Amino acid sequence: MSNNILVTGATGNVGSEVVRLLSKRGYSVKAAVRSHSDSRIHLPSGVESVAFDFEQPQSFEPAFRGINTLFLVRPPAISQVKKYIYPALRIAQAAGVDRVVFLSLLGAERMAIVPHAKIEAYIKSLGLVYTFLRASFFMQNLSTTHCQDIRDRNEIFVPAGKGKTSFIDVRDIAAIAVKVMTEPGHEDRAYPLTGSEALDYYEVAEIFTNVLGRQIVYTHPSFLKFARKMYVRGLQPGLIVVMLGIYTTARLGLAAKVTEDVRHLLQRSPISMEEFVRDYRASWM
Repeated sequence: MSNNILVTGATGNVGSEVVRLLSKRGYSVKAAVRSHSDSRIHLPSGVESVAFDFEQPQSFEPAFRGINTLFLVRPPAISQVKKYIYPALRIAQAAGVDRVVFLSLLGAERMAIVPHAKIEAYIKSLGLVYTFLRASFFMQNLSTTHCQDIRDRNEIFVPAGKGKTSFIDVRDIAAIAVKVMTEPGHEDRAYPLTGSEALDYYEVAEIFTNVLGRQIVYTHPSFLKFARKMYVRGLQPGLIVVMLGIYTTARLGLAAKVTEDVRHLLQRSPISMEEFVRDYRASWM
């Protein structure tokens, strides 16, 4: 498949890895960035960046010009998808985009209330060719959002109770995104993507302890304590609500589903939590 690909969220966990892999393999890729200063930090040399912001509709048409495949990532802070995401998709289609690969959420098809489900439905309603990557909880959230707690306090501070989560490494998601965007056979499909096992955070803390060589403890805070701490850290209230929702699904045992799609698509085992911690060890040292 010959594509001109635009990657949104190009400086984020998944998007940056998608850009890196596409560039490495010689595909025509543009990185949609809110800030060009970010692009200099995160983008591989030779990758063109384009100004794009879901809250700035005037940025849509120039960014989509000449593009036929869109890798779509919803910014976590945007919950009003009808106001901000729908117009971008309409203008993308008008500009010639005919294929969307959307980074969705594991179980989105059963949760009509989540923004991901609304975006999936709207993409279908437009008649665009789609592939939905319904991903479980990113391992890399532990090396970004929760890095400070692990590095400075030797604790994993999330309100997930004793629930298990089928963590996935974003490098596996990105490898699948590149595959479905550059090979035929993935049109109008949805893939539930997880790691090969479901772990509770006590087990995650044990893996961290073994790999880092120091005691890491899972403190399972209350929702209120977690929300208060995230707010003091400067996180937007909307994002905190989304995080609480995600950890509620884990607490209720709804995030433990394990699928074989990563193994089937990549013809190898998913990256394990232990591999992830070893590879990102420097983040917490």
